[in-house]
Amino acid sequence: MSKPINGHRSSWPQRSSQEGGAARSFGTSYRSQHGEQTTLRIAEESIARDLQDAGDEAVEDEDEDLATTLSQQEHAQLSQHSMAGYYRRASYIAGAPRPFLGSQQPETIVPIEQDRAAALSEERSLLRDNNLIPPKHPRHRDSRHRDSKRDSRASAGSGSLLGHRVSVISVPGFIKRRSAQLDEQVIEDGHAVDATETTALLDGQGRDPEAPYGGEGDAENVDKIWEEAVTAGKIETSWQRETKTLIRTAFPLVLTFFLQNSLTMTSIFTVGHIGKVELGAVSLGSMTANITGYALFHGLTTSLDTLCAQAYGSGRKQLVGLQMQRMVFFLWALCIPIAIVWLAGTQILLAIIPDKPIAILAGRYLKVLIAGAPGYAAFESGKRYVQAQGHFDATMYVLLIAAPLNVFMHWLFVWQFQWGFIGCPIAVVITENLMPILLFLYVRFLGGLECWPGFTRKAFKNWWPMIRLAIPGLIMVMAEFLAFEILTLASARISATHLAAQTVLQSLSVLTYQLPFPLSIATSTRVANFIGATLPDAAKVTGKVAVVLGVIVGLLNMTLLSSLRHYIPWLFTSDPDVVDLAAKTLPVNAAFQLFDALAAVMNGLLRGIGKQEIGGYVGLFAYYVVAMPFSFGTAFGLHWDLYGLWAGPAIALAIVAGTEAIYIYRTSWHKAAEEAAKRNEAD
Repeated sequence: MSKPINGHRSSWPQRSSQEGGAARSFGTSYRSQHGEQTTLRIAEESIARDLQDAGDEAVEDEDEDLATTLSQQEHAQLSQHSMAGYYRRASYIAGAPRPFLGSQQPETIVPIEQDRAAALSEERSLLRDNNLIPPKHPRHRDSRHRDSKRDSRASAGSGSLLGHRVSVISVPGFIKRRSAQLDEQVIEDGHAVDATETTALLDGQGRDPEAPYGGEGDAENVDKIWEEAVTAGKIETSWQRETKTLIRTAFPLVLTFFLQNSLTMTSIFTVGHIGKVELGAVSLGSMTANITGYALFHGLTTSLDTLCAQAYGSGRKQLVGLQMQRMVFFLWALCIPIAIVWLAGTQILLAIIPDKPIAILAGRYLKVLIAGAPGYAAFESGKRYVQAQGHFDATMYVLLIAAPLNVFMHWLFVWQFQWGFIGCPIAVVITENLMPILLFLYVRFLGGLECWPGFTRKAFKNWWPMIRLAIPGLIMVMAEFLAFEILTLASARISATHLAAQTVLQSLSVLTYQLPFPLSIATSTRVANFIGATLPDAAKVTGKVAVVLGVIVGLLNMTLLSSLRHYIPWLFTSDPDVVDLAAKTLPVNAAFQLFDALAAVMNGLLRGIGKQEIGGYVGLFAYYVVAMPFSFGTAFGLHWDLYGLWAGPAIALAIVAGTEAIYIYRTSWHKAAEEAAKRNEAD
């Protein structure tokens, strides 16, 4: 299946489009202040114009207005160091491409209730681990009663009153601060016993020790204790905690990414066993569809990451649906020129590709895909609609249904019905039209319907702000897609066997990348949280853990590709020539897996400390100045063929990983935290 969200099979590092915004600072520790203010200003102007056009219809009922006002006040009252003011969440990249650069500006997301809840949960957890509040699940009263009796008997001979034994219901360190409040024991006959039904059930401040966190887990109290603890430098983390956090955050993304990429891999697995011409054709058709169609959808819909979230955060929730409708109609209008290009795909490819059978099959592939373009456009827009409301699991639920059906339809059409090559794009089209339907069912029955205003003629007005916000994202996506697709076209000019082997290598690089990429997302999210909360030392611990995990992942991928290089290509094709060429080239691909994983982690760290532009500069130099000339020079000048084409990205990844590692090592994380605080104050 060809689609920009997963079909871009580069082996090169990712861009940082995945990050969500901050609950209070709108991600100011994450982007350049000027660019963010411009983005927010355009979004705010668009919403203001919509409200003016809507008139009285845009006015919410009093209860909703009151709830919105209270929510805004709550965020305005967040403590200076609160993680809730900077909380990052994975965004629309559920199943992301493998882009060329690592520098795209992340979208702007305004505060929503899910951010606040997630940040408070994280603050409670850290406070508990640092013994500043009681455990989440206190020991049962009967257990404490038995412990108290045992302690009393053990010290009866010494005449001790055991007033100091309250530690049995507390944690080390916390007793020093609040022992008087937590001591629910009473003294009877010179011994300490647990409180009973006849004694006070609450402590001196009205808290219930039997409640989670000893009754101290409410938002107001957590904010107060957190502020004091951060100011006093009492919040620390450990490598064990950060390892668990990064793995726990990355694992669901790994699952989602594999599901999304299975949509593309299914086409390659299925068609590859027909023949090498068919395998090359599906790769060429997918690449052409990406660069002339799907990349446009993917780039333009990035504007909804700002517009929909801004509308949701403003309290005018039905404007979220209005923004989505605008984008859907806009993309559907673009489907007309895209369809014209795809109809002429055979003639265009014949002028570029010397192998006519491949060009003809790829042209047929494009003609069938025309029927799926409107569905994919609607899905990309609808995905932003639900994610602006915090429903980040929607894509995963859709994929859990669509991915298995996609596999079944490929088998049914290509092999069972014996439609051959043409059955592949037919299965793709059905899946592309099925996904927006599944997303609609999610909204209808699980969540997100509150932001749907119904179909309205207002969707055909006020398009210019949306287009202005979409242009930067479109340029970046097109640059990323074009860069690697040039190498795909280059392999096609060598021979059909080389194009087929290139398809196998690309697919493997995508599969192996689904481990370091989620780790990169988890790293940038975690580091940005700590930096925003002015906890640079904790962020450094996360960074060190992420680098170690990146090395482990890179070595794992390297080992798998090296040891199984003679077996893996057979999964993609039955042609012995393609298998032999792919197996011979795989050591080059395996050799840079360590650099690939480290480059992904380094890009995540740069995004987390707000220095993502460094990754952009390094990437531009490494890929355009070094990799591309080296690849073409060695592939065609020295006749290294695929070895040469892949040698360029390998060298570029080494440059990226090494340069960014040196920069991060020499960066002052405390200064990054101070800069984040200053940008937040400016907002």
